[in-house]
Amino acid sequence: MGTLFYQFTYRKRDILGQSIVMRALLDIFAQVFRSIGANKLRSFLTMFGIAWGVASLLLLIGLGEGFRSGQRRGLAQLGQDVIMTWGGTIPAMPNQHTGMRPYKLTVADAEAIRSQAQHVRNVTAFINRGDLKQVSEFSSSGGSVMGVQANYPEIRNIPVDQGRFLNSDDVAQRRRVVVLGQKNNKLLFPGRPSLAAFITINGARFQVIGVAQKIGRGNNDGDNQRLYIPLSTMLELFPMTGENIPQDSVSSIQYQPSTPDLNETAKAEVHRVIAERHGFDASVKDAFEEWDTIKSERTVGLIFTAMDVFLGGVGIVTLALGAVGIINIMLVTVTERTKEIGLRKALGATNRSILTQFFLEGLMLTGLSGMIGIVGAGTLMFLLGKAMGNNQMGFDPPRLVPWSAAMAMGTLVLCGVVAGLYPASKAAALEPVEALRKE
Repeated sequence: MGTLFYQFTYRKRDILGQSIVMRALLDIFAQVFRSIGANKLRSFLTMFGIAWGVASLLLLIGLGEGFRSGQRRGLAQLGQDVIMTWGGTIPAMPNQHTGMRPYKLTVADAEAIRSQAQHVRNVTAFINRGDLKQVSEFSSSGGSVMGVQANYPEIRNIPVDQGRFLNSDDVAQRRRVVVLGQKNNKLLFPGRPSLAAFITINGARFQVIGVAQKIGRGNNDGDNQRLYIPLSTMLELFPMTGENIPQDSVSSIQYQPSTPDLNETAKAEVHRVIAERHGFDASVKDAFEEWDTIKSERTVGLIFTAMDVFLGGVGIVTLALGAVGIINIMLVTVTERTKEIGLRKALGATNRSILTQFFLEGLMLTGLSGMIGIVGAGTLMFLLGKAMGNNQMGFDPPRLVPWSAAMAMGTLVLCGVVAGLYPASKAAALEPVEALRKE
């Protein structure tokens, strides 16, 4: 019986103690809100400065990330890890641009790269001609005609919307079949089905076996005006024209390294193969015309990473200046409320309660300002995204980047601790008698 009584007594004491602590915390928070409300204009201006700094930081980084993702998406629409090379001119002497001898890449060059370049996982060749006229029974078009190999979609991004793409049998048997780009499909067959229908290309009859999906956004629709036929058929009917051009000449050879990190190794191997086959030194860099999308993506990434670091640093400095402003405001508040602090301490308030109140006041000003800035920036970026849609080539709508919001909140917490702790310690250190005597 005695044990139960003691347990009941101790439990009641614990509940009572927790209730007193909760009531004390609620009193402190009530005092904090009253203090902030008593100086509405000052509190608003202080909070506005920090909220503006946070929102500016997030917006600037969000815009940079929009450019970054837009560039990355644009490169991804070309294909994954693509290196493009074209025929070039061989200078008579290195770094000299006189007496240059032109050369064209060939299908045989592509086969040599496939068999001799160990760090190339895939390679394709194609011919691109824009001087061939296409005619259906309903309309005509003048889009570019591409003669491609069956593995072209493995390197370049050509999603198929209807039917199928070219296969190895089409190439091997030199079939007269064609895949239409989306825009050419609408031009040649307005409002009508195109699969299994026929068109003529410079008088030669081709059957439509597929229609590609839309590629790109906005006005960048060059890929959507293309037609794709087997490379073997292209070489037979519409080979490249010009003087001293081999029969199997192609417009370009495009390939993928075995891994993105080995792009330079793969390029060196391709240079060696092409140079040997066309009779020049592989070390003559001026003889090669190429575009490494892997290198371009890395360069773009480095540029925007540097921008993010710079903008993040500016943002942190801005927030730190805002924290200095809060420290000044809180020190002024301590000076204004010196008599109140002295009276409270004379009535029994502890240093800890005074410290807690002023600390929470500074922390709350900083925290609320930061949350308002984050919510405001997020809302603005959401509205910009809705307004812009997906029609801006090379630029995606700005978006709230989680790491930038986390960095802003972390900086705000640190600034809030500093902004609240120093003035709070000054307030708690006041002697009651001296405080009461101050006018």
